[in-house]
Amino acid sequence: MENDRQVPRQAIADGLLQGWPELVQEILQDLAQTETVNREFLTAHLAIGDARQTLLSVVPRQINADAIFLDPFSPPKCPQLWTVEFLRHLGDRLAPTGRLATYCSAAAVRSGLQLAGLHLATMGDCQPPHPRRRPLGTLASPQPLPPSDFAPWEMEHLQTKAAIPYRDPLGTDPAAVILARRRAEQSQSALEPTSRWKKRWLSPDPETMASAL
Repeated sequence: MENDRQVPRQAIADGLLQGWPELVQEILQDLAQTETVNREFLTAHLAIGDARQTLLSVVPRQINADAIFLDPFSPPKCPQLWTVEFLRHLGDRLAPTGRLATYCSAAAVRSGLQLAGLHLATMGDCQPPHPRRRPLGTLASPQPLPPSDFAPWEMEHLQTKAAIPYRDPLGTDPAAVILARRRAEQSQSALEPTSRWKKRWLSPDPETMASAL
């Protein structure tokens, strides 16, 4: 899915495919130009438009996807594609054992995935647990995932105001409205302020860190 068909075309013009195998370059060039690729081993379609609408119109709920890779801009820049509602639409299209993978480990996104009915696991080695060493991302699935290595600070992060999710009830709100709605919900929340969580886990005192683990 892509909101602007010029983005993939410009990426090719800028030489961003250099270094990939020739076959991969050919497929991506065809996809960028014609938005459809049909080969013996691959059928692909590039859906142009707001993903909130194209997801519903192009991708049936019965698709039972084995894998979904969610790669929008960061939540503060593109909250439209990190809302509980959009995540729920994605989850509805996963097979029972399917996986949604995203680079994002933000508490708001993880809580949104949970509210969408998905089970979580962290991606990457984030030990020693510390907010300055970010996980590589998040996995989500309709079924429980293998035991996860969520660090204590990650678990506590989900109990702070940072975990209040993005919401877009009608799937049409602009980014500014979604961000303002979340700020308003945070201001009324009784959850722990994220600043207090940061002070606890970013303490420069090794003994304090050790006692918190």
